[in-house]
Amino acid sequence: MVAPTYVYDGECVLCSRAVQYVIKHDRGEPPIRFVAIKSAEGRSIAAEAGVDPDDPSTFLFVEDETIYGASDALFAMARHLSGPAHWFRFLRFIPRGLRDWFYSRIANNRYALFGKLDTCYLPDAKDRHRFVLE
Repeated sequence: MVAPTYVYDGECVLCSRAVQYVIKHDRGEPPIRFVAIKSAEGRSIAAEAGVDPDDPSTFLFVEDETIYGASDALFAMARHLSGPAHWFRFLRFIPRGLRDWFYSRIANNRYALFGKLDTCYLPDAKDRHRFVLE
C-alpha cells in the first residue's frame, strides 16, 4: 500500500506547524509521508496539480493516486487524523466554493499572518524517514 502524501510549503510557519500536528495525530497505516513542495518530488506533484511550487496557493494531499488541493485536501487528510482536526471532515457539507474561498484567504496571506521560515522544518530523527526534502 502506498502511503498518503502531504505536500507542504516548508517555508510557511502555519504549514510547518500543521506538519507537526499531523505527525502527532496521524493514525493511518501506513503513516502519512511528507514532501516539501520545493523538492524534486514536490515540484513534480505540484506541476501535475497545476500549482506553482515557488508560490503555492495550496498544500496538496495525495491519496490513492488522486491529488487533492485546498479544502478538499484538508478533508482528505483529516480522515487519517485523530484529535480536533478529525472533526473538520464534518464541515464538508459547506459548498466547495465557499470552503475554498475561506481557504484561499488564509493561504494567500499565510506569510503575513503566521510568518515565514528561513529554512524548511526538519523533523527529529525518529520521523525523518517519512520526509522528502530534496
